[in-house]
Amino acid sequence: MNRYRIPGRGRVDHDAPVSFTFDGKSYQGLRGDTVASALLANGVHLMGRSFKYHRPRGAVTAGSEEPNALIGTSRGPGRFEPNTRATMQELRQGLVTESQNKWPRLSFDIGAVNDRAYMLFSAGFYYKTFMWPRSFWDKVYEPFIRAAAGLGKSPSEEDPDTYASRYLHTDVLVVGAGPAGIAAAHSAALAGARVVLVDENSEMGGSILSDPSVRVDKAGSWTWLASRLAELRALGVRMMTRTTAIGYYHQNMVALCERLTDHLDDLPQDAPRERMWRVRAQQVILAQGALEKPLVFDGNDRPGVMLAGAAQTYLNRYGVRVGDNVAVLTSHDSAWYAAFDLADAGSRIAAIIDTRDDLRADLANAAATRGIRVLKGHTATGTKGRLRIASVRVNPVAGGRVGKPAKIACDALLMSGGWTPSLHLFSHTKGSLAWDADSKTFLPDHKTEACQIAGAGRGLWGYEAALVDGNAAGMAAVKAMGLTISEGRFEVEGDRPGTGSSQKELPTDRSAGKAKAFVDFQNDVTAKDLRLAVREGMRSIEHVKRYTTNGMATDQGKMSNINGLMIAADALGKEPPQVGLTTFRPPYTPTSFGAFAGYMRGETFQLTRKTPIDGWAEAHGAAFEPVAQWRRAWYFPQPGEDMHAAVARECRATRASVGIFDASTLGKIEVAGPDAVEFMNRMYTNPWTKLGIGRCRYGLLLGEDGFIRDDGVIGRMSPDLFHVTTTTGGAARVLNMMEDYLQTEWPDLNVWLTSTTEQWATIALNGPNARKVLEPLVDGLDLSGAAFPHMSVAECSVAGLPARLFRLSFTGELGFEINVPARHGLTLWNALMESGKAYDICPYGTETMHVLRAEKGYIIVGQDTDGTVTPQDAGLTWAIGKKKPDFVGKRSLERPDLVTSGRKQLVGLLTEDGSKLEEGAQIVLDPNQPKPMKMVGHVTSSYDCGTLGYPIAMAVIEGGHDRMGETVHIPMPGGIQRAKITSTVFYDPDGERLKA
Repeated sequence: MNRYRIPGRGRVDHDAPVSFTFDGKSYQGLRGDTVASALLANGVHLMGRSFKYHRPRGAVTAGSEEPNALIGTSRGPGRFEPNTRATMQELRQGLVTESQNKWPRLSFDIGAVNDRAYMLFSAGFYYKTFMWPRSFWDKVYEPFIRAAAGLGKSPSEEDPDTYASRYLHTDVLVVGAGPAGIAAAHSAALAGARVVLVDENSEMGGSILSDPSVRVDKAGSWTWLASRLAELRALGVRMMTRTTAIGYYHQNMVALCERLTDHLDDLPQDAPRERMWRVRAQQVILAQGALEKPLVFDGNDRPGVMLAGAAQTYLNRYGVRVGDNVAVLTSHDSAWYAAFDLADAGSRIAAIIDTRDDLRADLANAAATRGIRVLKGHTATGTKGRLRIASVRVNPVAGGRVGKPAKIACDALLMSGGWTPSLHLFSHTKGSLAWDADSKTFLPDHKTEACQIAGAGRGLWGYEAALVDGNAAGMAAVKAMGLTISEGRFEVEGDRPGTGSSQKELPTDRSAGKAKAFVDFQNDVTAKDLRLAVREGMRSIEHVKRYTTNGMATDQGKMSNINGLMIAADALGKEPPQVGLTTFRPPYTPTSFGAFAGYMRGETFQLTRKTPIDGWAEAHGAAFEPVAQWRRAWYFPQPGEDMHAAVARECRATRASVGIFDASTLGKIEVAGPDAVEFMNRMYTNPWTKLGIGRCRYGLLLGEDGFIRDDGVIGRMSPDLFHVTTTTGGAARVLNMMEDYLQTEWPDLNVWLTSTTEQWATIALNGPNARKVLEPLVDGLDLSGAAFPHMSVAECSVAGLPARLFRLSFTGELGFEINVPARHGLTLWNALMESGKAYDICPYGTETMHVLRAEKGYIIVGQDTDGTVTPQDAGLTWAIGKKKPDFVGKRSLERPDLVTSGRKQLVGLLTEDGSKLEEGAQIVLDPNQPKPMKMVGHVTSSYDCGTLGYPIAMAVIEGGHDRMGETVHIPMPGGIQRAKITSTVFYDPDGERLKA
């Protein structure tokens, strides 16, 4: 047990043993271990099987980029998670873990037969197989594919954990707490900025945690680290460990996933497992460091073959030697330092095999001092060992020719192909990358967000370079915010800078068709697969990726993208920048569904939204109905009234005197900026350039297909500010549509979109006495018809509250809509109710609103339209700007199928016998035709008598506008009803009442 552990070494607690199980066998680690480091301490390298060939695999890294060591973890009843990275899962007492993708056991897996038949599984085999005979698909091919698909076992029980989410605003967000990140956070905090520093690991320090030999400012690196972290706390820096930045979005929004309890022995009662943070920062500093690249050679995937930097981490941070007899294969100086550390810790270094001919003299001398054999200008052409590496075959390379092989026995092989800057978050912002010919890698170039990149993330190597660059990044961030700070100084002793050469696959003495030189470890993609893809016509790196699945594993290409690019470019005979890089997408690392869902599950999956007046409505006996995500007052029954009686009373009271309605749920969007009017002109069918300040206009929104998407009244508050209203259910949809066009079609427009639905409480007053109720409460604004005509808007004071006052009507009566800050909504409602007592003011609900608007012929999008209705169909051609050169949907309105005769058009219906029709009822022209009858339309809205004394209905009917006065037939459960087609306007057709 723990025979590879070095007593007293590392940052683990040697006095705190922790027991856990792996595949049913008990092991012991230490507090501070990961599952991977604990297994390695016990001499266990075999941790999993690969996806396609079921080849034995062990940990190749020590971090979140790990492609091989994926395990299932159990945290108690119902708490099972597949595909957890053993390199990131911290040990806790009693942790139960298991390997994946094997049967019947890890050491003997029947699926490994695929490895023997690897010639059948070449790149794109799934496109070439399972094609014939067709009859095999349902009973042979599909069941086989389904059985083979997937990695790990899906949880079978409902997740009992809770997940949280929060928003956070800060001046500077620093992602990555290595030397560069710590220096950046320190300089920004010294300038007085609010700073948040996050790191995905359990403690901060980055590469310093793996290298205690360096001295910074005359102190050991770990001593310096502790001191600097204490300074950051004293400066008020929010420091978040176990927190991964998973996505970088527009306007400096960064998503963080914080792991809260997976490392704890005892789960706190009701504590969330993870928390999703949505952080908005003035400046973001990316100090994510770099990822070490594997070397591509035959047998590079065997357990015991790992990255040199990972071995250095296991040694210095966890006190674990990865082997007794270690060979090192490298094309970069950094692996030499790992070899020296292991040699000094008691491991025998069998050889350092370097692909380069020119080596640094100081490194060669340090190797000689330790008695380490050095083979320069050599390649590796194969490895041996069934479940763990036992030897590596090496060959000299001279003049491009591979010489005779020699076998070197080893129980671990450390490899390093150099380092690739971690560009994932930067790429999320659509920032451009530039190819660096010297280092043969991509580096960040043009930035689209307010961010700085520091340290190894932009190709710098060495502790001093990272510290200086991090300090400069922090200074640049605060300078952009108007703060200043003097430049920091760092004194580094024993720095370990390094250089190297970048490789495609290593030269080999074997047939390229037989070499299993892996590029993507998890998906078993080899160098020959990539070259085959090019031979079979793949030219784009994105096509190569999909044809071979290179970079499509759960590590999202962190280990394979650059190597894959180098090989594909070589096969194409092009330089790498001509081939390009595949797209990095969020999340940066696999993230649990629970973290994304947060509180939105079970009863809180979709929260019921309530307006500020909801409590008053409930206290006064309102019946409620759900509308989109809102709870809305449906009607206000008095004693002895059913809905029919209550709605009829509310309608009569509103038409006769004044009614009051809570319209707070209407969607509200502010469109602001110098190009706001141009944006409105492009989005909506109506013209907006000549709309005066203080005036309103009905706005009609179409999709690209020409069909109605939404509508609402829009007020122009100033030359560059519009107050846009939408339907209650369409608020989010309209905002998303606007954002989509603004970001993808018209990014040149200087416009800002802000959802203000919850900011404003909206109360509608309608009826002949509405002005009389409102006038006593308004300061400094003449509400007369001449001074404040229909479709006007003004900012004023109502009941002493700041308000946006609209004169408009959705009932056909004189009407006003008063918008006040939501916190004052109930105050305004009570003031209006008090002022309206003299006029028998009547609160009414959504059902009355529907009746009143239908009597006037006003449509409701989504009820009287169904996604196939054009403005012409709805009788709204007057809302289309005839002289406008373009707007969303304009071209589609000219399609032949949208202007043809016989389209379903919106009309009114009046039944002959005065009965009410059912909404959704189908309509026929001839009731005597044989069944199935031809349906020519359907009823969209139908209401009992309100103030008219008879039921009314609206419907879409084929060629309806040309059928005025005709009789149609509506099959109903009680028989066929006859109805006459009429105009949709049943009440006050000339609109005199709303102009009063």
